Amino acid sequence: MRLGLYVNLYADKADRPMLADAVEQARLAEQAGFDWVVLGERHLHRPGYHEALTSLTWLAAHTERIGLATAGLIAPVYQPVWLAETLAHIDVLSGGRLTAGFVLGYRPEEFTLYGTQPKEKVARFEECVELVTRLWTEESVSYEGRFTTLRDAFLSPRPAQRPRPRIWNGGRVPAALERTARMCDGWTTSFNETDAELPEKIAAYRSYDRGPGTLGAEVLVCREGYCAPTAQQARAALEDPLRGLYDAYGDWKRTSTDAARYAQQWDDIAARSVIGSPEQCADALGRYAAMGADGVILRVQPPGMPQADALRAIEGFGEVLGRLGS
Repeated sequence: MRLGLYVNLYADKADRPMLADAVEQARLAEQAGFDWVVLGERHLHRPGYHEALTSLTWLAAHTERIGLATAGLIAPVYQPVWLAETLAHIDVLSGGRLTAGFVLGYRPEEFTLYGTQPKEKVARFEECVELVTRLWTEESVSYEGRFTTLRDAFLSPRPAQRPRPRIWNGGRVPAALERTARMCDGWTTSFNETDAELPEKIAAYRSYDRGPGTLGAEVLVCREGYCAPTAQQARAALEDPLRGLYDAYGDWKRTSTDAARYAQQWDDIAARSVIGSPEQCADALGRYAAMGADGVILRVQPPGMPQADALRAIEGFGEVLGRLGS
């Protein structure tokens, strides 16, 4: 089982400069055997949220081997050539460690911020991902689209990885799963997808036809995570900060069909998470592997959790990886 560490980019008045906490976590995750550090994206968050791509570059400069992934960038708000060029250069600077994960986005105010409209998001997403892929792999690209026109465009340098970095996409509905199979190389689940829903959705995703040039059909299960010597200690460290994050999500997702999932009781949350002792966490990861997951992305530090608690969780998952590898 491959593990990703979903790094907290929320800022506050006590934030240490230059993403020091994120760097410390990424280095520890690298030592512990994680495969990726994973960054999300958010805008219009009053306390602050570190921009994802410059943060990814900073983490690349402070790590050596661990993969660098996003889950995910809001593809419809980006100019595709700029995005392709920036991601390609991160792959070059990191020595070929990039995985580019995208999402459609759901907050109307974020689309407005970037001068786009929610009703255009699917068309903009598909145009963006197609152009990113072509610019990464073709010597020259000409394109006449709904939002972008290119004449003999090219990137130099192109990404370090050949044929290109892998592309993930998130989403829950059948249309998103079909789009992921057709255009991307891996599906990232929602953090609030229930375990009962996963087998059917994994099977559905892998049943769709793969598009030309895609690089497989990875499944990355996103989960809340905390590993401690006992389940009680894990809950004590995680519950209060996670509740605060879920309260915020309830507001951000007020226009989304899954907003109610963020009002669930702890037992419901724990049942779709990787939380507990090393033995319990190893068992949970084993269950996701049995469902067909290729990796699990763990969010161990909601906003407000002390850095020391986050580091203890990462060390705990390093012990879990040791158990799984033995």
